[in-house]
Amino acid sequence: MKGRLIALLLAVLMATMSLTNNTMAEDSGRQIDDIDCSGYYFEDLFEYDNAVFKFEILDDWATADLYANSWVNETRAATVRDNLDGLFDGVVAGGGDDWISTDERDATRAFGAKCIADMYTRIGLREGMPHRGDVSWNNATFVEEGIGLDEVNLIPEDHPDLRNCPPTRTPQGENCKEVPVSATNNLEISMFTSPDKDHNTRFNLLPNHGQDNWNFTVAMNATNVTSASMEFTFPYIDGLRMVDWTIHDDGVENLAVGSVVQKNDGEGNVRVVVDITYDKSDWPMNRYVFFDMTTVEKENNIRPEWTPDSPEDNTIIPIVKDGTEVFAISGETMSSWASDDDDENWGLNCSFTEPGWSSRMISDDLYVTSGSSQTGTAECLADDTYKNGTSNLSKTWIFGQPATFSATAGEYRDLVEIESTPTLLVQNMAASIAASQDGGDGDSTDINLGSSSSTDTISLSGISPGEFMIHVTASSTGMLDWDAYFDLGLEKENTPPVINIFIDQFDGTYATWSSDFYSFSLSGDAVDPDGGVVDLSANLCGETTTSFTRTGANWDTTISTARCVNQGETSQYNVIISATDSAGAITTMEISIPDPNAGENNTPAIIVDEGEDSSGLPSIGIFATMISMLGAAILLRRD
Repeated sequence: MKGRLIALLLAVLMATMSLTNNTMAEDSGRQIDDIDCSGYYFEDLFEYDNAVFKFEILDDWATADLYANSWVNETRAATVRDNLDGLFDGVVAGGGDDWISTDERDATRAFGAKCIADMYTRIGLREGMPHRGDVSWNNATFVEEGIGLDEVNLIPEDHPDLRNCPPTRTPQGENCKEVPVSATNNLEISMFTSPDKDHNTRFNLLPNHGQDNWNFTVAMNATNVTSASMEFTFPYIDGLRMVDWTIHDDGVENLAVGSVVQKNDGEGNVRVVVDITYDKSDWPMNRYVFFDMTTVEKENNIRPEWTPDSPEDNTIIPIVKDGTEVFAISGETMSSWASDDDDENWGLNCSFTEPGWSSRMISDDLYVTSGSSQTGTAECLADDTYKNGTSNLSKTWIFGQPATFSATAGEYRDLVEIESTPTLLVQNMAASIAASQDGGDGDSTDINLGSSSSTDTISLSGISPGEFMIHVTASSTGMLDWDAYFDLGLEKENTPPVINIFIDQFDGTYATWSSDFYSFSLSGDAVDPDGGVVDLSANLCGETTTSFTRTGANWDTTISTARCVNQGETSQYNVIISATDSAGAITTMEISIPDPNAGENNTPAIIVDEGEDSSGLPSIGIFATMISMLGAAILLRRD
């Protein structure tokens, strides 16, 4: 009878637990459709430290592609996690519980577009003469079905409090994990146009776009935009240019908090870049950015003029000549070559003598496509992009590759030989050659090239295993400085890590045993000859631990013998220490640790810690004996 009563109570308890904890999202009274973010900005939900926005108006002048990527660090990262957890309170299982889960992350990706579609874009346009302040703007709005959303590291896998979602929480996705919303791990949030759509923003068609003497103003609400760069790209219209810009704080001009600059993308499109900041302590002050665009021809346009900094005629412009479009001159290098009444809006307009050669400006940089001839001679004009804005005088420069570089493709460990062959474009060239990987260079080798080839050895010190390129910097009289990279099919060979286990110099043993003889400690060092990170693990009786204390190359670890004792292996403990480098190479070392009590018996001794606070409490062995005796007594009584 008592057994049936206990079974009934357990059944009732289990049923109660099921009814209590298996609450579905729809039972909470809120649905995904209930999410309402109207009246909010992107920053209200996704607070960030820095962001890049790109707003490209499409050819119909009625739709746009808005891309955003925001970087969120530390305290703000915790704020974003808390905001998202609160957003899904009552909508997703676990929402609003101060833990952010992979389920909530997936919901953000799936349903975040609905929330963003309710938000303000911060962008408005208005045709006519320049406008400022509170007027009837043609505001851009989000298009829900065109919004794509993603994140990086919202649920950090390396967070110490990462855990499985409670099993009582239902429903939940497969392999649900969660971290507390207080997690300060950095994260990224990005928004883009869905791959199957062509726009994610729209506004009313500007009826007069593209007409002669066309004017319009773009406004951006920059309130609470802590630090961001906003790029506006407009379709090609002949003569389109920015006339003026300003920033207003509660209606008062303040140009110190940002800048607005016109760029050209090389395709005839005009790009305006807005860099803006906002100090949180200024809240709730309103900050607006305005810039005015026009197709009206500039009156009394002053043509660009060459400065003394511009290269002389017949200067060599070094490039990598491979028949494709390659980088030739940076905008920073050219910035002082000419002066104009609108310094930011001039570029090079070059015409080549040899067939197949051409050039174009991309943003502020000059790119060149080479023909079949070894060099290309170009007549270049400074062009400010306005009608009749080309400079009166031209410059004649020679484009070509000063030297070629080759090596035997394959893997190398410490050194690699590079053959440098001059093309005789210049008479003498001082060059520096280095292995380069992921934007970083190894040790460089300096050479001087005349009329003959040179074979030189470069060091791979500081280069990680894997592919690397050759970075060449060079200078010569009558030539612009050259900075180029070459892919010669080279790889650095991986060297496996080296591991040692220290031995006690006094007693000649490797292990230091704990007082209860149920664990022992080992120490040693491990290094990667390639300079990478080494991960360590130890395996004993089929149980693996990665709990190592590291100080530089030195390590120590404590290993439990409990698994071995359970398996009856108590005379020798065979430990395998493994070191794995970043390339996946593994070095192992096996060591046999004898049980210090193996000469007396095959099981570790059970002892009482007779420390300074000894209370005479029985050891775990005595408790086990008592429990066994009690169990035997119960069985005998049952019989």
